[in-house]
Amino acid sequence: MECSTSASFCQSLSPLLGQICEDPRVARLLNTRLGQYLRQNPVLGLSALLFSSMAVLPVGLFAVFALVTLVMSAVGFVFFEVLLLLVAGLTLLFTLSGLAFFSVVTSFIFGTVYITFTNLYQSFCKQRPTKSRPTAAEEEAADKSD
Repeated sequence: MECSTSASFCQSLSPLLGQICEDPRVARLLNTRLGQYLRQNPVLGLSALLFSSMAVLPVGLFAVFALVTLVMSAVGFVFFEVLLLLVAGLTLLFTLSGLAFFSVVTSFIFGTVYITFTNLYQSFCKQRPTKSRPTAAEEEAADKSD
């Protein structure tokens, strides 16, 4: 069939449909084997048109759902990673703070113990009378007296 035949077929249905059929792309589609088959079986063509127009909404909603799910999983993964890094960073901060506190307290205790024992030792040594070693002459005199 020629383009004029398909255009006259479309114009006979309605004037708006006639304008659509005058489009060269639609005329090209109607001249294909599929277009000729759909012209011979208008119920099948109408069913295909209704199915495709009604399937757009569920398919579109599913596509939007899939896209939103993908974006949310990516964002959720990023937030989860940030949460894990935050927990690990806080754990490291508290561990290092605890180690710093422990080292300050330990050095304070050891310093106190060192100063205390040093002062005790020095005061003990000051109280003891110092004995000097006897000289060689004193040792000989002690030996002779025995």
